[in-house]
Amino acid sequence: MGKRGRVAERRKTKPAVIGGMIAVVVGGAGFGVYALYGSGAAADDRTTNASSSADHKDVRTGPLSATEVTTAATRFLTSWQQGKVPQAAAVTNDTTAATALLTGYTKDAHIEGVTLTPGIRTGDKVPFSVKGTVSYKGTSKPLAYESSLTVVRNKEDGKPLVDWSSAVVHPDLKDGDTLVTGESGTPPIKAYDRDGGELTTAKYPSLGPVLDGLREKFGKIAGGKAGVELDVVRGKASEKAKLSDKTLLTLAKGTPGSVKTTLSPTLQAAAEQQVAKQARASAVVMRPSTGEILAVANTSHGFNVAFQGSLAPGSTMKIVTSTMLFEKNLTTPNASHPCPKTYKLAGWTFHNDADSEIKRGTFKMSFGASCNNAFINFAPKLSNSDLTKEAQQVYGLGMNNWAIGVPTFDGAVPVQSGAQMGASLIGQGGVRMNPLNMASVASTVATGSFHQPYLVSPSVDNRTLAKASRTMSSTTQAELKDVMQYTAAYGTAAKAMAGLGPDYGAKTGSAEVDGQEKPNGWFTAYRGDLAAAGVVQAGGHGGDTAGPIVAALLRMGG
Repeated sequence: MGKRGRVAERRKTKPAVIGGMIAVVVGGAGFGVYALYGSGAAADDRTTNASSSADHKDVRTGPLSATEVTTAATRFLTSWQQGKVPQAAAVTNDTTAATALLTGYTKDAHIEGVTLTPGIRTGDKVPFSVKGTVSYKGTSKPLAYESSLTVVRNKEDGKPLVDWSSAVVHPDLKDGDTLVTGESGTPPIKAYDRDGGELTTAKYPSLGPVLDGLREKFGKIAGGKAGVELDVVRGKASEKAKLSDKTLLTLAKGTPGSVKTTLSPTLQAAAEQQVAKQARASAVVMRPSTGEILAVANTSHGFNVAFQGSLAPGSTMKIVTSTMLFEKNLTTPNASHPCPKTYKLAGWTFHNDADSEIKRGTFKMSFGASCNNAFINFAPKLSNSDLTKEAQQVYGLGMNNWAIGVPTFDGAVPVQSGAQMGASLIGQGGVRMNPLNMASVASTVATGSFHQPYLVSPSVDNRTLAKASRTMSSTTQAELKDVMQYTAAYGTAAKAMAGLGPDYGAKTGSAEVDGQEKPNGWFTAYRGDLAAAGVVQAGGHGGDTAGPIVAALLRMGG
């Protein structure tokens, strides 16, 4: 439950007859002493007086008598019922904590008309029942529960006092917790796909985190109304113990608002089916010309890796690296460019997959074969910040400003030097991405300009979509399409992309992860006005793992 405004309320409380056990005493209403005795016995007045002297007052010690337990409990419960918080707190051994919680009982929890009925005393413990009414902004509901208190002897003066703990007020309270009545956080929502069908986790299991994000973002502006609840709001100690807030009473259920998304029911269903074929897979489909997200799916339904993952993208990052190399006129697709078996940079020796090499080939051939050292050997001609600038300025990555409608990680391409800069050219080092980022990269190549992905139209909340500071030239776009089409037709992506041409392009990737036997397999591609990307963690080469997932989704999109 979210933070609520708390307004103090003043009320007049009349003494109430409780279970027929209230006795009228001088000065007001008090609890009948008889009701507190165990088994109908008379008083058990065993007391022991400490030795006294002329210099010291008598201090009672030893076990509490029935009369002492009865008297302390009666004073506390009577004062609480009558709304006399200072008097009730004074009968406890922690007046500060008791005052705060008993004050909040009326002010924050909005519980009024309280009736406290004592049960049968057992030793120093007195059970009691609580009945009252919770009222908040015209909505009321009765409240009833059982609690208990224990009377102890004050060590300093021997007086019987209620041993204070928050559980006295309500058994579900831990010390530091509070009771609060108010609107139950963000109003609920109903989310719909682009065709008007309702999106549910029963139909699309992957969408749990997405629906939570939509509620958080749009709940208050989607026309819904939050429910009203009496909740236990946890304090620091309870949070440390990983205890969650608890609803004790629902006064009114919330009314959901409506949010329309860009998701395609056909592609979403297909994405769910495709990722389920792998142990740890994630995929995203989007429309390059607009940025609309058409599907998002994860094998694991707890964390949205597709939108929020932060993983090394491996060789799919070579699309961004190639853009930079083309723009700097350092190479062209058909330029002769060998890919040596090893390459040394700043004390590191880089290897190609399976120690392969291309002695007499073109840059396009190295791109299609995903030969690492054909990219790393450009490092001496680059500045440390060149790749970072390319990713930010052309692809809109790493700026932390995407506003798609739910939380995302927008990629990271930090400025690095030496061997780490070389590693970043092939999507290792400090470079981090997720399928949403890499689907956006393929989309940018397909259209020639960056269109920020989005799940909910910006017109719903008037948010501003992120923009890239510049657009690649038509020449650069043509060169990128050339190398990606070659990869889809003849390179590492050919098997997965078979039959999807001719207006298509793809890039595979494998990202090594410390302590992981197999690399993460990546694949990103476009076909016409459709782009998709996927990752299979610890799955192996991207062309064999993520490739079939992405290609199947592109095939469905026509």
